[in-house]
Amino acid sequence: MSDNTALDFSAAQAILTSEGIEAHAAEIHGVLTGLISAGFEFESNDYIAMVNDMLNNAEGLPLAIKSLVKDIYSDIWQNILDDSYGFQLMLPDDDDSIIERGHALSKWVQGFNLGFGLQQIKNAALSEDVKEVLVDFGEIANLSDEMEENEATEQAYFEIAEYVRISALLCFTELGAPPKQQDTSATLH
Repeated sequence: MSDNTALDFSAAQAILTSEGIEAHAAEIHGVLTGLISAGFEFESNDYIAMVNDMLNNAEGLPLAIKSLVKDIYSDIWQNILDDSYGFQLMLPDDDDSIIERGHALSKWVQGFNLGFGLQQIKNAALSEDVKEVLVDFGEIANLSDEMEENEATEQAYFEIAEYVRISALLCFTELGAPPKQQDTSATLH
């Protein structure tokens, strides 16, 4: 997440855990990013029901979780529209083990593919670049949790995470539906 917000992986995961929701914060962030990148409209609130179905079998989410999901959704939109490419994946800090970070990255791409698939049902035409991203994400999702704590693994992790971040932005650029601009130039007389 961006440095100017208190919403980060550990805070989001703590809220999920405290509410008894067995979900991974990275996966939720991935699902919402996938929805948005596949053309989910900013103005729609259907994402709450989708996440509710995913996390809680449509039994209703606790208020703290609904609030968290809304905050994540808002944060993704704010950062994905940022011209300076401020969008970041919601993943554990660099201080966490490479195994934990690798697992979270795997969960993030699984979530992305799920969210993308839920939204993309409505639009079958994908560019070759987007198709390649989805195939790559499928392979990244299946990375082994058995990773060695060494410099080569760290470097590979950072390169893969950056590829995933840029690829999500590519999908949004091709398929995303930015918020409709209000026409402020009209003047009433």
